[in-house]
Amino acid sequence: MAKHFVFDPHRRKLLLAGGAAGLAAALIPRHAAGADKIPIGVVGSGHIGGTVGSLWVEAGHPVLFSSRHPEELGDLVRRLGPLARAGTVAQAIAFGDALLVAVPYKALPELGRDYAAALRGKIVLDACNAAAARDGAIADEVEQNGIGVTSQKYLAGTRLVRAFNTMSYMILAREANRPEPRMAIPIAGDDADAVSMAAQLVRDAGFDPVVVGKLADARRFQRGGPGYGQSVSAAELRRTLSLPP
Repeated sequence: MAKHFVFDPHRRKLLLAGGAAGLAAALIPRHAAGADKIPIGVVGSGHIGGTVGSLWVEAGHPVLFSSRHPEELGDLVRRLGPLARAGTVAQAIAFGDALLVAVPYKALPELGRDYAAALRGKIVLDACNAAAARDGAIADEVEQNGIGVTSQKYLAGTRLVRAFNTMSYMILAREANRPEPRMAIPIAGDDADAVSMAAQLVRDAGFDPVVVGKLADARRFQRGGPGYGQSVSAAELRRTLSLPP
């Protein structure tokens, strides 16, 4: 996993209350968050996972950040306060009513295989991108079949939504909660309820969701697609992708 990203403390008002990162304290009582907040597990707490997960904590959601080395996430969760915890991948999956997966794309088959039972039925926001130089042959599969269909194949049984894959973590951190019009985040999925929850989580992170279509349509904003790398408003993104206003 990439080294986690830590927000500039002078840019955002992060909660400074304590919050041990030990595994014994990994679960957060759900009553600690507001009634409209949901527990979220982040699988892969590097640049993207750390950034988006931190935005959700700021919005009041309890978040369990995970990596293969959760002890390395101590600084992040201490800065974010009592709504943030660090733990293992298994703990993050068990904890979250929704999950954000932000790992190197070649790790998806192993993730889906090793945690198949725990992932079944979970709403998963998939922020992974495939790069041939890093990920090898699976990147060719993505180019051939589309990234949404390929991710669903390897995360079988999940309620998958593609989201948060089009911009760098630096742009996400900078543009979150900007004055209207907010920056657009394209999303796509086959499960209507999962897409609805993902759209709300995009709003809670400080962006405007644009539903592009089904998972097959996610190729329109995968790397190299017309919707990739577009730091624009929702109206502008819809025009770029010829979507109805």
